[in-house]
Amino acid sequence: MTQGPLPTHGRFDFSPITDRPDYSWPGGKRLALWVAINVESFGYGLEGPTLGNPLPMPDQRNWSWREYGNRVGLWRMLEMADRFDIPLAHQINSYLYETHPQIMAALGKRRRDEIMGHGRTNSERPGMRPEAEERALIAEATDAIRTHEGKAPGGWMTPLQAESEVTCDLLKEAGYRYCVSWPCDDQPHWIRTRSGPLLNIPYAVETNDFVSVIHLRQDAPVYAEIVLRQFEEMLEQSVERPLVLALSLHTFIMGQPHRLAVLRDIFRRITTHKHFDRVWMTTPGAVADHCMTLKPGIIPGS
Repeated sequence: MTQGPLPTHGRFDFSPITDRPDYSWPGGKRLALWVAINVESFGYGLEGPTLGNPLPMPDQRNWSWREYGNRVGLWRMLEMADRFDIPLAHQINSYLYETHPQIMAALGKRRRDEIMGHGRTNSERPGMRPEAEERALIAEATDAIRTHEGKAPGGWMTPLQAESEVTCDLLKEAGYRYCVSWPCDDQPHWIRTRSGPLLNIPYAVETNDFVSVIHLRQDAPVYAEIVLRQFEEMLEQSVERPLVLALSLHTFIMGQPHRLAVLRDIFRRITTHKHFDRVWMTTPGAVADHCMTLKPGIIPGS
């Protein structure tokens, strides 16, 4: 059987990290570390993550587990981030403005943090819709943030990271500057779209609590050791080249009391590390801002 060419997305070219120019983050920092808080809404009786075996719909048990993150977990995580002086990037479902206004009022007051687009609700997958419908869903989520926050979000995470073939094009056309949907690198790189370049900021797979705790069924201390090993190794490697490390946290996972103690230890060990002076605690929007000041040819794809 004759095999045709290997399919490619065509969004960016292969670029070995060892072949790239050196640069630094603001203040000469070498490792940019950003923490994503996934603040999500789920329709009652609709699709969503499950802990253990799902029950017949409406599955009030698993809906309640997810909703715990909004009612309790998020608030504990915000308190902890403040305790360790850690800025946050909130990937929010825009329905929260209607269903959980107290959450969005609180997040809107956190000026060091960043609010990112994350669809309307994680009970739907925009990337599984026809192009016109996906465009409308992106526009609705974006307009809600612009209306309530006074400005449009600069970055986007598609619910479940489940993009369509045209999601990047639609994001660029909707005015987004960057996305975090392609976790294939430890440095930012540009993505080609039909309307111009879109920056991709490194996001988390291995250091995503959902992957570790839910998919791989690892206990929270195991997740902590994964995060800390990743942090220490990337901090050492960043001597040679600038890197970006993202931690992705969910309110209904790390916001559980028995995991909060683990999260506290993660934040403590990072912020008291002997080489913490090399670390830029930041947001993805700030990373994007810095990349856009660099000369062409430094960021892959520029």
